[in-house]
Amino acid sequence: QVQLVESGGALVQPGGSLRLSCAASGISFSVYHMGWYRQAPGKQRELVANVFSGGTRNYADSVKGRFTISRDNAKSTVYLEMNSLKVEDTAVYYCNAKLRWDDYWGQGTQVTVSS
Repeated sequence: QVQLVESGGALVQPGGSLRLSCAASGISFSVYHMGWYRQAPGKQRELVANVFSGGTRNYADSVKGRFTISRDNAKSTVYLEMNSLKVEDTAVYYCNAKLRWDDYWGQGTQVTVSS
């Protein structure tokens, strides 16, 4: 049984930082492409960042220079370091694991940026 369990979401002030974690089980983590997506109220889910099994990383333009995605294959965990948070970063953040036809999602973790 595949599980992706996110953690680290919280209420934070603008300009603050958070680190999200996603622990995976039930998959051969190192061969999967891992990503973070987010969905704000009334909006479509969007890609925030992803890291391929080979290490290549991609970021949405809106988070470039502020967010960093990383993975620890030994711990089967992917991270999202978020700095200089803005009100518009408020959303539910979801972890995703993809490989060919496999597409798995976590349950999401809430990030709220507000003063």
